[in-house]
Amino acid sequence: MSGDAMMPLITPFTASRQVIAIDARGQGRSGGVDGELSYERMADDAAAVLAELGVKKADVLGYSMGGTMAIALAVRHPDKIDKQVILSGTSRLDGWYPEVLDAIGKLTPEVFAGSPIESEYKRLSPSPKKFAAMIEKVKALETKPLSWSDEDVRRIRGKTMVIVGDADGVTLDHAIALFKLRGGGDVGAATQGFLTAPPRARLAILPATSHVGIMSETATIATMVTPFLDDKAPPPPSF
Repeated sequence: MSGDAMMPLITPFTASRQVIAIDARGQGRSGGVDGELSYERMADDAAAVLAELGVKKADVLGYSMGGTMAIALAVRHPDKIDKQVILSGTSRLDGWYPEVLDAIGKLTPEVFAGSPIESEYKRLSPSPKKFAAMIEKVKALETKPLSWSDEDVRRIRGKTMVIVGDADGVTLDHAIALFKLRGGGDVGAATQGFLTAPPRARLAILPATSHVGIMSETATIATMVTPFLDDKAPPPPSF
């Protein structure tokens, strides 16, 4: 996909902050289809874009593959990343349902024939004839174990928000585990019944929402994510 396809998710944030949309290696306008795709390379690409633009530190939001890429970016380039918003992304390969990984492994270019994914790739890519090769590289990327550990994820410096659908390809167990790795599950707040400061981690599970359906919830996501990026504490009750 491309930054163009992410505009419904990007637009709600542009009124209050600068947004940099990156076409990941091999996708959109980026090129780079030749050679192996890896989250490490894509994270390094994103860090290079920030350096080229003179951005010393940024919050990062990623959806699906982009969510995992956001984790890789925070692990590999901690000085460049502040907060992370992980939309339907995982920190481990087994964060996906096994059936989802099986389905990815069986994808073929013919599955996308005539689809917006195929047509947009051919419209934007500097290598429009390499769509079939790109599908094979994405399959290899998405079925390969990730190279960082839970401890690497735990050491990420910035605050994290994890968002998944309750019918997502990402398991709810993994979303909760990622939330806890990032400092979620504040026993003190649970004991006293309220939060007095912005938490280190936030978790949102969207009802009746699938992995693809996340993109139909962009207004809801922006409403939840904006106070997280602003580092606002939840408002106290009025009673």
